Amino acid sequence: MVIVDNLSRRKIDVELGITSLTPIATVEDRLKAWQEVGAQPMGFVLLDLAREYERLLQLLRDEAPDAVVHFAEQRAAPYSMKSSACKRYTVDNNVNGTHNLLCAIVESGLDVHVVHLGTMGVYGYGSHRGATIPEGYLTVEVPQPDGGRFTEQILHPANPGSVYHMSKTLDQLLFFYYNKNDALRITDLHQGIVWGTNTNLCGKDPRLINRFDYDGDYGTVLNRFLMQAAIHYPLTVHGSGGQTRAFIHIRDSVKCVQLALDNPPVPGEMVKIFNQMTESHQVGQLAQKVAHLTGAEVAHLPNPRNEAKDNDLTVDNRCFLDLGLEPTTLDDGLLTEVVDVARRYAERCDRRRIPCTSAWTRTQAEAINP
Repeated sequence: MVIVDNLSRRKIDVELGITSLTPIATVEDRLKAWQEVGAQPMGFVLLDLAREYERLLQLLRDEAPDAVVHFAEQRAAPYSMKSSACKRYTVDNNVNGTHNLLCAIVESGLDVHVVHLGTMGVYGYGSHRGATIPEGYLTVEVPQPDGGRFTEQILHPANPGSVYHMSKTLDQLLFFYYNKNDALRITDLHQGIVWGTNTNLCGKDPRLINRFDYDGDYGTVLNRFLMQAAIHYPLTVHGSGGQTRAFIHIRDSVKCVQLALDNPPVPGEMVKIFNQMTESHQVGQLAQKVAHLTGAEVAHLPNPRNEAKDNDLTVDNRCFLDLGLEPTTLDDGLLTEVVDVARRYAERCDRRRIPCTSAWTRTQAEAINP
């Protein structure tokens, strides 16, 4: 196995003047720890997927992998809306990186299964009027002039809520095309919001601890609430709190990737799309649950996002369940585990970085930065 990374996430930390709440070891130390806990040896190549096409192509030819797990994208919606520079970087990095990978696989002539980490956000968070969101595709019935009808399967209409989410919808079209034109085997994982801190292997050595982002740009909502509770900071609920989101524990996220790798598309099959989530919750209700568990206060703040005040979200995730996923759902024990991690590293928290200052529109920016 080989990790390919340009370490851009570490560079963004420097740009933002922030660090993970948990201390992140160097790549060299993480690889060393990985072997010491008995995991399979892993190589590392410093390479920019979006800008070093020839090196990428040669690496594929040298390694001839059976599969590539594609996580090489800027992943934060607020960061993607921070400035015009962040918007352009997100599109340049995400779309070019994905396209370079697909082109390189075609040019190499290899049969490589691509497993891509997408997002539930491609569906949008408007009201779905109680309808269940299918796994990627929608069967539509088209009336004909002669009165007849035919059915066709299409990609579920995209409705991105940020430049980051837009880049993921563009990924979908790239996958659709290269699957149709070049028969590439691709699985696209539409993932919900990840919570939790460690997988079983990463918990065996402190050098392997995962990132715990708590800042307004990269911190995910539930982990942010749990961290805020740990340091006695009011839980930051933006807007009404009626926004419903899909969630998945980090251990289930890793399990889903494994299941996708173990169940690749057969040659000629359409792009496989899995909804990688285990449950949906309203943000405000999550805050109340954390407040009840920890005694924290809840603070309602202006919403920096241009989104619906509230929405429903019913999601079909039967594909992973049918493959054997046993969901890790929210419970007080696991929530307390995350709070304990946050308390352990509380002295590393910079309270000035907790508020979200990236706004979708000028009016919203004025509301959160009066």
